[in-house]
Amino acid sequence: MPMYKHSKRDGILGCDGGADSLVLDLDTAVKDGVLGGCGNAGFCGVAGKKLDLCKMVEELNLREVPDVFICPISLEPMQDPVTLCTGQTYERSNILKWFSLGHYTCPTTMQELWDDTITSNATLYQLIYAWFSQRYLQMKKKSEDVEERASEYLATLKKVKGQARVQVLKELKQVVAAHANAGNRVVNEGGVALISSLLGPFTSHAVGSEVVAILVNLHLDSESKLNLIEPAKISLMVDMLNEGSISTKINCTQLLQTLMDEKDFQAEVISSHRLLVALMRLVRDRRNPSGIFPGLSLLRMISLHAEVRNLIVAVGAVQQLVEMLPNLSSECLEIALIILDTLTTSPEGSIALKDCSKTIPNLVRLLMKVSESSMQFALSILLAVCNLSPEECSSIAVDAGLAAKLLLLIQSGCNPVVKQKSAELLKLCSLNCADTIFISKCKLTRTTQ
Repeated sequence: MPMYKHSKRDGILGCDGGADSLVLDLDTAVKDGVLGGCGNAGFCGVAGKKLDLCKMVEELNLREVPDVFICPISLEPMQDPVTLCTGQTYERSNILKWFSLGHYTCPTTMQELWDDTITSNATLYQLIYAWFSQRYLQMKKKSEDVEERASEYLATLKKVKGQARVQVLKELKQVVAAHANAGNRVVNEGGVALISSLLGPFTSHAVGSEVVAILVNLHLDSESKLNLIEPAKISLMVDMLNEGSISTKINCTQLLQTLMDEKDFQAEVISSHRLLVALMRLVRDRRNPSGIFPGLSLLRMISLHAEVRNLIVAVGAVQQLVEMLPNLSSECLEIALIILDTLTTSPEGSIALKDCSKTIPNLVRLLMKVSESSMQFALSILLAVCNLSPEECSSIAVDAGLAAKLLLLIQSGCNPVVKQKSAELLKLCSLNCADTIFISKCKLTRTTQ
């Protein structure tokens, strides 16, 4: 078996191919469309500087690349292709690693190598370089065009009003949503302040919805966020959250979440009955399920502020969320459970959960059907409710099949926190139920059903 070593021939242009060799001719490649009919165009960038292939491959991040450019080992575009005596071509670093692991075969054909040299495939490199160069320069040109368009829209916004302003905002929204570099240009040219200034007490929903749609796609610094937290602007967002289209409502929730990330954010801003009512309408809108996740996500952030929890309870959020639990996706379910668990820290929240007839049955039904993290929140809520009225709630929980499920959880391989909460809840139920009833309800057949 030959031992691999760097060959003196390593670096010869072309490739030493056999019948299966991947020797390519540049003119033929152009004719066949491999280079998109561009020939040697694209080999140099601005001011004649040679473009870096590694940078081009990384920035383009293309999904579809000609198979002949792909290394069979890494399945990534080659940047330094070399060919073996079998005629197969690989990325240099990948084939060297293959050899260093003690393999002296061709990875594709598994043939033993009768010649231990590798040969640089300069022709294939030229093809790869030209193909990526062409697309890279096209991307850069398009990027520059998009940035110029964003600048033009900002300049136009300063001059127009009425329907013309709405149209410019729509076009800017499309550009910013599709191209991150356009958003960066808007930010760098002070566009955030200009666009934010369009929000106010007399702003129409037509203008407001477009402004919010733009802002959610921009990077907002601390100053921009503080500017948007003005009462008149928040009030407009709440209005649109109540009356806007589903896309506008979602954009408003996302923008409000962004504003709440500001370290100086005050709870008074979201202490609004209208805001909470609008959020509950959004998460309960069965015609537009796309609003459930963003609505719950914002409600979760709001519930972190202790000052607002009683208001959340007051708008009937507890009963509404409990009724929604069986029909939520796993992602939304966990957020809803986190909100309910947070509300148990408020006496009003715990009482509302206890008074809701579906709280215990729905939570018991979820156990062993959801993730461990969701089970952890469900058990925490059940503990809070049962501790509030041990005899009444324990009896309802055991009758719903809780005891049997808790026994299974304690014996399962779930995490220690779930086991601990299960043990606490099982002890609480056993102390507050008649022995004969408790034992009969521990039968596993009920859980299976």
